[in-house]
Formats: sequence, structure tokens, C-alpha cells
Amino acid sequence: MRVCVFGLGAIGGLVAARLGRAGVDVVAVARGATSRAVRERGGLVLVEAAGGSERIPLDVVEDAAELGGPPDVVVIAVKATALPGAAAAIGRAVGPRSVIVPAMNGVPWWFFHGLGRDVRLESTDPGRSVSSVLPPGQVVGSVLHLAASCPGPGVVRHTAGERIILGEPLGGGSERVEAIAGPLRRAGFDVEVAERIQRAVWFKLWGNMTMNPLSVLTGATMDRILDDPLVRAFATACMREAADVGARIGLPIDTDPEDRHAISRGLGAVRTSMLQDAEAGRPVELDALVTSVTELGRAVGVPTPSIDALLGLARLNAQVRGLYPAG
Repeated sequence: MRVCVFGLGAIGGLVAARLGRAGVDVVAVARGATSRAVRERGGLVLVEAAGGSERIPLDVVEDAAELGGPPDVVVIAVKATALPGAAAAIGRAVGPRSVIVPAMNGVPWWFFHGLGRDVRLESTDPGRSVSSVLPPGQVVGSVLHLAASCPGPGVVRHTAGERIILGEPLGGGSERVEAIAGPLRRAGFDVEVAERIQRAVWFKLWGNMTMNPLSVLTGATMDRILDDPLVRAFATACMREAADVGARIGLPIDTDPEDRHAISRGLGAVRTSMLQDAEAGRPVELDALVTSVTELGRAVGVPTPSIDALLGLARLNAQVRGLYPAG
């Protein structure tokens, strides 16, 4: 199996390094300082959560044209904000038999494939710029419950978690899901196959949708957000609206928001990925995590006034800071 990883940020770098260490034929597509650092070192530096670091040999190219043919698996690990602009370049790597595995946050472009609804969200697939070149029928969905960071170009630090959920958008597992799960398990990940992968996507979004933008608005870590009773109550209101949206499309959430808060609070002083992006001056993933929910609510006739307020505040904050397009 030949695997191409698009994007060598924290998550893409961790997946690429782990697979390479497990003996999988991996090539990465990256540019700029990251590409230069990997080439100069002859690999990617992986720092594991348990301690210790090592250099993992890794081939890296700057354009899909340099791959020399379509890989068996294309892992997409770019930020959701970058996907519409990068989709055409990624599509050039995808052959008719390539399997696409998005490792990204939020509601993905393939989400409704298999849900029996003809819905396209402009917030995540503007003008069909993504679905037209990355066919949903070639996707194996994934949800990653792990954390990593990039201390420097070509360096990835694994900080927590090993869990990866895979599944067919049409439901359940398949031979191609198992073909992908095997190498990931050998690479040390805890892989499970979901009967309905969209349910796992929606459940992860259910928590990320509030904590991420609230952390940017307040500059606070998750423990402080959840220790403030008014902010916590607002997050709960947003989550109840999102649960209503999910129930309307056949993805009910049985967990109470307070139970989810307790899990998040137990993680301690976590700086969300969106807060880290904002502090680093990088675009924030508002559309994938929040705009998509409000847009979906309108599409299925579920009011989302609290989520609308969260989006408006977070969007204006990001626009003022130059982290989200004006208008």
C-alpha cells in the first residue's frame, strides 16, 4: 500500500511519521519551511507523548505531479480553511481507485453521502469546489481523537490520544476500510470501525463547536470557560440546538451536555486548536465548526439562535484580527 499524506502539520505529520516508522510506503505533500526541513534532515522528527524523539525517514514532494502515479490512499490533513483552495491540487493525486481519508475537523463535504439527503453546505463545499474533484464515493470517513503540535518545521510532538474511528459513508465497514485500519493499527493507533461514521463526526463536532470559538472570544482555556456558570450555560444552549439539528438528520445525541462538559473539564487547562491558531495569526476554522451547523439548521428547518449568536461574535472577532474574510 502506498499512502500520500497531504499536509505535514501536527496531525498529518503524526500520521505520516507513525506509518513510516511501521514500514508503510509513505510520501507527503508539503511546502515551504516544512518541506525544506524534512529534506534537510532526511525525515520528520517525531516526539512521542511517552518521551523520546526520533527521526523518521520520509519522502516529501511539493506538488502531486511529482508523485509518479496515484497512491492507494490519500490522507487529507490540511486545515479546513485551506481545503477549498487546495482541493484541485489534492485531486490531481487521486486516481480512480484511490481511497480518500480526510483527517479534518468539522462537517466535511462528504457528510451527506449515505445519509439519504441531497444537501450541500456552501460553508464547507463552496461552489462544489471540493466535491467536484474529491468524489464522496471514494471517501472513507475518519474521526481522530488525538492531539499533537508542531514545535517547529518538520517536528511533530504527540501530546495525547491514540483513537481513530473509520467508516464507510454508506454505513459500516468494508474491505477498503480494513485495508486502511491494518497499517494504522501497526502504527500504534487504536482504530475502531463505526457502523455510522457520520454519527462519530457529529458527536465530536458537538463539543468542538462551542469550546473552540468561546476560547478565541475569551482567550481562556477550557477549564475556565466551563467554570464560569454563564458561559457554561450558553455553551449548553448551543449544544442543545445542535442536538436538535442532528436528530432531524438522523444523528441523535443521547448524551446530556453537562456530561460532555464534565469530560471536557476533566482535561484541565486545554488551549483549543482554534485558540492556538488565533494566537499564531492563522485563519480560524469557523466555517467547518460553526457556520456549517447554522447553515444545516436552516436547510432542515431547525432554529439555532444561540449558535447564530456564537457565530456572529466569533466571526466579527476573527475579522477584526484579520483571521476570517471580511463580508
